[in-house]
Amino acid sequence: MPRILGVDIPNDKRAEISLRYIYGIGPFLAKQLCERSGIDPSTRARDLTEDEVAKLTGLLDNEYTVEGQLRRQVQQNIARLRDIGCYRGMRHRKGLPVHGQRTRTNARTRKGPRKTVAGKKGVKEMR
Repeated sequence: MPRILGVDIPNDKRAEISLRYIYGIGPFLAKQLCERSGIDPSTRARDLTEDEVAKLTGLLDNEYTVEGQLRRQVQQNIARLRDIGCYRGMRHRKGLPVHGQRTRTNARTRKGPRKTVAGKKGVKEMR
């Protein structure tokens, strides 16, 4: 398994696809990296030479923010929003959706499993 920036990329997949396993690299950037480093995108990751891996590592190190540095930057941005107390920061703090989604139904990924409230069905008034 080739190792790029501390990430083992899968052997059996094409170089273009296996580069996406690095945090911060999507389809467009993976294709662009292959072009800039002179690698055929359809080459399997196991067939990459040491020089090609070194070229990719050098490009990613010098020109792009990926992996640990990008994760840290995203966390700092969220911390800044929390600290200034803006609306998005408050949503992050409460664990609710940040980008305007509805929460009356759905939003279960962000809110977690339902907390059922007992005795809410049809309570009849007793006299």
